[in-house]
Amino acid sequence: MKLVLLERVENLGVMGDVVDVRPGFARNCLLPQEKALRATDANMIRFEAEREALEKRNAERAAEASKSGEAIDGEMFVMIRQAGESGQLYGSVTSRDVAELISEGGTTVVRSQVSLNNPIKTLGLHDVSIRLHAEVSVTVTMNVARSEDEAQRQEDGTDVVAEQADEDRAIDEALAADLFDASEEGQEAAERAASETDAAEDETPAED
Repeated sequence: MKLVLLERVENLGVMGDVVDVRPGFARNCLLPQEKALRATDANMIRFEAEREALEKRNAERAAEASKSGEAIDGEMFVMIRQAGESGQLYGSVTSRDVAELISEGGTTVVRSQVSLNNPIKTLGLHDVSIRLHAEVSVTVTMNVARSEDEAQRQEDGTDVVAEQADEDRAIDEALAADLFDASEEGQEAAERAASETDAAEDETPAED
């Protein structure tokens, strides 16, 4: 489907470009969001007549997006999720989850503005790009943790998954050492018992 762009669209073109896109992308994204018009003769005439106003509108939207972006650029957002000892989440964090969490803080972000190629599936700090406008993109950090305390430790630079692995390894080594000590004590006790038995037998008078 041929469209004329009303603003810059990443990986597609800038205002005034006539592009050929998939019908689904046009109907579900570009046309309803008023980012483009069907490239008919009538619409091309309309576009040229309204170009100045469109450029002004685009500049205003970019300015608004830039102002909103200043409020969240570089910010960290804590998201509490359940996860196993390996750090793997029971589920995942999606672009919708990210948008809702940021919006709760006062800056409205919609799912389509979150650049998340794959859902987040592990604990830790994850940088996420937020495209508030074709010309305005900011980065936030999602602090995915099992508790507020864990989130604070991650923010302070602790790798909680590695820390957990170290603790588990220390416990395993301590258990192994205890078992070894117990085994040695058992062996020593058995040897003492055997020695005492031999000594007792040596002291027993022989029968005539």
